[in-house]
Amino acid sequence: MTADTTTLDLGPQTRIVARLARGVSDGQLMDPTPCPDMAVRNLLGHLTGLAAAFRDAGRKDLGVTTDTSPDTVVPDIGPGWREDLPEVLGELADAWRDPAAWTGATRAGGVDLPGAVAGAVAADELVIHGWDLARATGQEYTPDPAALRVSYDLLAAAAEEPDRSGGGLFGPVVPVPADAPLLDRAVGLSGRDPGWTRLA
Repeated sequence: MTADTTTLDLGPQTRIVARLARGVSDGQLMDPTPCPDMAVRNLLGHLTGLAAAFRDAGRKDLGVTTDTSPDTVVPDIGPGWREDLPEVLGELADAWRDPAAWTGATRAGGVDLPGAVAGAVAADELVIHGWDLARATGQEYTPDPAALRVSYDLLAAAAEEPDRSGGGLFGPVVPVPADAPLLDRAVGLSGRDPGWTRLA
């Protein structure tokens, strides 16, 4: 990764994701998303869970939230998700404003990793799943530029690892022109088609 993650404020990106969540209507909760086997409600549940996990990873408060693999269950929303998601997103941003979050070791998704890497993964999750949510619900989306750069750098490095055989963190890389916008290139590296639409 080339971006300096230690000065990254996740607040701008968490606020963008919270805004997107507010724009989701009840009638859209069962609509498909670019995430395989996830409806909008499952994606929102995943965002809530990952925000809690990376909040606690930043705090070095290791336990159930940080030790559980995201593949264990299909995520879903609870009855108070409209209040819970923005609250936990704000807590996530606050946790990573502490310089100590970026140092030492922590855990997320049951994986031990350096704090700086965990912060970068949190940024990536917020950027890519923000795109997922925007596309699934027909909303405009411009991610925070600093978080986008961290996401792209992380995904590009992962795709180059020899044991991935051209795969990204989320799935096989989708080729995207080198002169495409940075967001499209990051989305392609994540294993998604930047041209995905909910009407396809």
